[in-house]
Amino acid sequence: MFSGIIAAVGNIIALSPLEKGLRLSVDAGALGTGDIAIGDSVACNGVCLTVVEKHADTLNFDVSRETLDCTVGLESPGPVNLEKALRLSDRLGGHLVSGHVDGVGEVVRFDAIGESWLLEIRAPENLARYIAKKGSITVDGVSLTVNAVSGATFAVNLIPHTVHVTTLQRLAPGARVNLEVDLIARYVERMLTADKEARS
Repeated sequence: MFSGIIAAVGNIIALSPLEKGLRLSVDAGALGTGDIAIGDSVACNGVCLTVVEKHADTLNFDVSRETLDCTVGLESPGPVNLEKALRLSDRLGGHLVSGHVDGVGEVVRFDAIGESWLLEIRAPENLARYIAKKGSITVDGVSLTVNAVSGATFAVNLIPHTVHVTTLQRLAPGARVNLEVDLIARYVERMLTADKEARS
């Protein structure tokens, strides 16, 4: 599990083909890898990946074709948001994030508004029901609060700190982003549908 609070921006520095997928080499930058071991989970742009090799500050991950087909930002060199998995003793500064991307959204608008930035994203239609005003959502691994929803399009406000310490500063209309909806919303829906199924 993760919290959506980005610890560092790393860089995918190399990609090696596997039979079905890719091996990524990520320069972890300021993440700090001293307490990361082989087999640990690290979120890269919101995608939970397992460390398969470690060399100083470089972490290697194997990414399946299935993961590559339903996410963005892992198929080419470039910056990625990084977060280590939570410990039970850690503060939950964002919200509960599983690192399982639900879908890919498209940036509609990204504009400076005073000291902050307005980010509007169009989500896949099948995710719209999970996105609620003042609810939580994860965009490329970043925990954000939804400020407005219209159909499948939602808006969030980014403070300068968030823009400065994440890859979101590089967004522009047309960019594609990984989305993970609120875990609690998914469980509430499951409980409601399970109730209906039991009564029918």
